[in-house]
Amino acid sequence: MARMPKLRINPIACNGHGMCAELLPELIDLDDWGYPIIKTSEIPLNLLDMAKRAERICPTLAVMILEN
Repeated sequence: MARMPKLRINPIACNGHGMCAELLPELIDLDDWGYPIIKTSEIPLNLLDMAKRAERICPTLAVMILEN
C-alpha cells in the first residue's frame, strides 16, 4: 500500500505570510502571530494538488511535501 504524502513546514524559513493556510485550511491553521500550525501531516489525495500549489507559492520555500 502506498504511503500518503506528508506536509512539512520549515519553521526557520517561514516568515508567517500565511498563504499556505489560505490555500489549505483543511490542513493548516495559523497561530496568533500568523505562523502555520499543521493539523495533520498526512495529505489526503484530494488535497494534494492544493498542497503542491501551496509549496510552489510559498515566498520563503518553507512549505515542503515529502512523498514516500
